[in-house]
Amino acid sequence: MSRHRRLRAEIAVAWRSFFRRRTAVFFTFLFPAILVVIFGALVRTDPGGGGLFAEDASYYVPGYVAVVVLFTPLSRMASTVARHREGNRFEKLATTPLRRGEWLAAHAVVNVGIVGLATVLILGLILALTGAPVGSIWFLPVFLVPGVVVFCAVGTILGRVTDSRDGAVAASNALGLPLLFLSETFVPPEQLPAWFRPVIELSPLTYFARGTRRALYGGDPALDLIVLIAVAVATFAVAVVSIPTTE
Repeated sequence: MSRHRRLRAEIAVAWRSFFRRRTAVFFTFLFPAILVVIFGALVRTDPGGGGLFAEDASYYVPGYVAVVVLFTPLSRMASTVARHREGNRFEKLATTPLRRGEWLAAHAVVNVGIVGLATVLILGLILALTGAPVGSIWFLPVFLVPGVVVFCAVGTILGRVTDSRDGAVAASNALGLPLLFLSETFVPPEQLPAWFRPVIELSPLTYFARGTRRALYGGDPALDLIVLIAVAVATFAVAVVSIPTTE
């Protein structure tokens, strides 16, 4: 079996597996929609008013998209790897022609597709509820793919180092929640203490949100994109090595 056929087969299996889990499908698309409704339509922004959500509504568009870029691959891959370990599926995988890198690449492709669908929903809600301009939307997939790859890889590593599926889900939430609000998504760096601002640069989500914001609204996102791609390559390599062949 060729590499292309192996990848295509694993992608088809992972895609069907996701949509058979109705609860996962429901919350994957519902959670970011709730955030848009609460913060975009109910709380609303107060430009120049000070405090949280004091920027123009368009500032937060990358933040809403970052929700699914972060949580969907992070939690899905952490729980998937943990579930495969508990069911000794990696032992069975080791007896097939499918390599670990191919397995991870196939799941990354599926996550890109899921996040892409969720992003379309988010942008539609933003336009309908807030009227915020979405700028040069065509550039979004350029950041979306490496962003999803990064958190697929991080989720894979969490699924490997935790001792159970529940532990993997808890670890992904414990990591994801701070990253969501401390990565130039919803809280501008100026509102954080000066001593903490350098820490923001350590988050890959910062480069997704900052770069997407620049790309959507006329800035130069090249440096952010380069950093994000470099992090995606590095974390993917580490994640491939972390996938067990046996348990």
